[in-house]
Amino acid sequence: MAENLANMAKALIKAAKGAGADAADALVVEGQSVSIDVRAGALEQAERAEGIDLGLRVLIGQRQAIVSFSDANPDLFEGMAERAVAMAREAPEDPYIGLADPDQLAKDYDVDALEMFDPSAAPSPAELQDDAMRCEAAALAVSGISQVSGCGSGYGAQKVHLEMSNGFSGGYRRSSRSTSCVAITGSGTEMERDYAGESRIFQADLPSPEEIGALAAERTIARAGARKPNTGAYPVVYDERISSGLIGHLLGAVNGASVARGSSWLRDKLGEQVLPKGMSIIENPHRVRISGSKPFDGEGLATARRMVVEDGILQGWTLDLASAKKLGMQSTANASRGTSSAPSPSIGNIELTAGSKSRAELLAEMGTGLLITSMIGSSINPTTGDYSRGASGFWVENGEIQYPVNECTVAGNLHEMLAGIEVANDGQSHLSRVVPSILVQGLILAGE
Repeated sequence: MAENLANMAKALIKAAKGAGADAADALVVEGQSVSIDVRAGALEQAERAEGIDLGLRVLIGQRQAIVSFSDANPDLFEGMAERAVAMAREAPEDPYIGLADPDQLAKDYDVDALEMFDPSAAPSPAELQDDAMRCEAAALAVSGISQVSGCGSGYGAQKVHLEMSNGFSGGYRRSSRSTSCVAITGSGTEMERDYAGESRIFQADLPSPEEIGALAAERTIARAGARKPNTGAYPVVYDERISSGLIGHLLGAVNGASVARGSSWLRDKLGEQVLPKGMSIIENPHRVRISGSKPFDGEGLATARRMVVEDGILQGWTLDLASAKKLGMQSTANASRGTSSAPSPSIGNIELTAGSKSRAELLAEMGTGLLITSMIGSSINPTTGDYSRGASGFWVENGEIQYPVNECTVAGNLHEMLAGIEVANDGQSHLSRVVPSILVQGLILAGE
């Protein structure tokens, strides 16, 4: 089928050129997924999806248009190409669009070395249901769990092929396997819930359903009796479960599209200190068996390891061809695109330098403050970095967890927050974003 996808993409490019396009690229994505949800020991929902999506982008001078469709009948390709060309002729000019030069294109990459696809047999719906039911049973077996609101198990596989009129032709396959559980303790207004979920490329790497269900229950029991904390200025530890979200605000601010618009709170900080000395953020799109890995980007450029922040100093922006051209720079091979969208910059696998302390030692250093394990809502000013989010977790005194808390808000400014962070050593290496627990000083906590 990979050969079929390549042939479809080549046919789309040929049709676009025949319709009058100066240049074109085509993306063809074929996927399948199965998801099973159980509740109270019985099947609650089963879904299976299969489909193919095709996207064609045509360029006429400095004008472009995109058409996407889900019918792989080759008889339709000529008409879709003609429609795209007609749309492009009416589009406004954009001086920054264009395909990569041939000498920029990825060559001699090794897709298999990244192990993005599990070649073992896909699990059957019955096997997925069994996993979900085992997960639910493990959660319900924990004393204090009143119910499980849902356990699910799923599998997905995808084939991707990108073809360009500049000579690039490449594709790969992905797979994913997941199990999750949401457990509840208490009832009525005293009800609390938490969850656990795991996803891996390879089935063999996924924790057992019993481990996932028991972890969801353990986290839920710990939340029983949650109350609001006191209002004031306190240090805060972002648990490893949610710490990547804090670093995600920095990653969003170094996105070249935002920088080019002038809407990034880091727009004037290139080459300056944004994290403490000794701390780095590394992007590595070639990590094996990791969901964010890829051999080439959405414009056919070879991906590579790079330093986003080194020794606390911001090294560069995350760029595709268009944003790089706007800023007078070179693409960092971070273009991402779908079948119905033009390329745009995005970042994948990253790792924040780990510290030497465990989370427990970080809490001991914090003394009194808040350990956040869950966040809701978001009020982030992308231009100034002003930050406010709803949070729940645990109140800590003398370095020890005292009781669970909820219905509170933490606020600060990302410039100041990130400049003084301290990190633990508990980052999870199987994740695309490996970010340990993070200690932030002096946030404003709004509770009672």
